[in-house]
Amino acid sequence: MRVAFQMDPITAVNIDADSTFRLAEEAQARGHTLFYYSPDQLAYADRRMQVTGQAFTVQRVHGDHVTLQAPETVDLDSFDVVWLRQDPPFDMGYITNTHLLDRAGPRTLVVNDPFWVRNYPEKLLVLNFPDLIPPTTISRDLAALRRFKDTHGDIIVKPLYGNGGAGVFRLGPDDRNLNSLFETFASINREPLIAQKYLPDVTKGDKRIILVNGEPVGAINRVPASGETRSNMHVGGRAEKVGLTARDLEICAAIGPTLRDRGQIFVGIDVIGDYLTEINVTSPTGLQELERFDGTNVTAGIWKVIEDKHAALAI
Repeated sequence: MRVAFQMDPITAVNIDADSTFRLAEEAQARGHTLFYYSPDQLAYADRRMQVTGQAFTVQRVHGDHVTLQAPETVDLDSFDVVWLRQDPPFDMGYITNTHLLDRAGPRTLVVNDPFWVRNYPEKLLVLNFPDLIPPTTISRDLAALRRFKDTHGDIIVKPLYGNGGAGVFRLGPDDRNLNSLFETFASINREPLIAQKYLPDVTKGDKRIILVNGEPVGAINRVPASGETRSNMHVGGRAEKVGLTARDLEICAAIGPTLRDRGQIFVGIDVIGDYLTEINVTSPTGLQELERFDGTNVTAGIWKVIEDKHAALAI
């Protein structure tokens, strides 16, 4: 198949951790040809969708992991598969890109399905499963956020459309910084904040569970660094091998059909203790860490699903 990756600069990825690099590596091993373009090179022109980018090959060599060919402009419909893999933030630029990708032809499979990526932001999709999540509020009203803090005492506050642990704050029972924090966020944008009850189990780790076509295939545990609330590996979290509990499987069984029915093939969910906190559909990570810990080729399973789905498009 001809496979295009819409992603941030491929020359800058960490080949030991980046999930998109691993997806490209496996695609190449399976005989597919690869094409790279950045999100700003997606355009509607001459009554069709076009991209300007470069064919490429990859190799697992530090400092020489990608070979790019000369730039060219091609129709998006010339690809069998297009991967939506640029990182958040989930801003209007990201949303506009999903609208443009919706215009891909009927024989081009976009992964994950951009319509549902747009309509299922990570911190909002969890609201579909209220019995699985910790006490949560989403609001731009300071009074509502104060009431939530008064009720739960120890809370986490973060941007609704942030990523990588950026802008995540823990406000303990005696913390008096909610007003100041709210003013800071309000001066930056017009988006609501999300607040959740602090879960002490986060000190034991924030579990990232990978689901492929709605089925759990494994997990890694991300443990916060000493003195840190956030467990994201971007900010020093440590990945550990971990298994799936009965509660994890219960959570996956509840959300799996929704993900599968909405074309969310590669998804990473975050679980702290017994609670689901996020469902990551935009550009989930964790593939390489999971494969190292479990010794299984999870990425091959993702490609098998994609190959089968693309074959069905031709019927």
